[in-house]
Amino acid sequence: MISPAVTLMTRLGLSDDELCEILDVDPIAVITGELDHRPELPILLALTNEPAAQLGDETLQRWLRSAGPAGRPVDLLRARDFAGFEDAVEVLAQRGFVLRGGRPRQ
Repeated sequence: MISPAVTLMTRLGLSDDELCEILDVDPIAVITGELDHRPELPILLALTNEPAAQLGDETLQRWLRSAGPAGRPVDLLRARDFAGFEDAVEVLAQRGFVLRGGRPRQ
């Protein structure tokens, strides 16, 4: 059985260090699965469930590291701005994954 932490890490394409920073835990807690005291984990899984199902993990991972109206979602997570991340997920649900920049193809 895959742990919820590994599911989140895989879904969002997070490094070990990023996961520990986001959940405010040390690597031992992740390895041993002692994350029951972290309410963020089930909330983040619930927030990203639908986008992952609709877009797929690869697109969700690209979105996480792309600049949006409130900055890069990964930066919101690393700052533990979970309300800001929830808002970014809501924008994703409303607008879809929009890439900006570059010149249009001719």
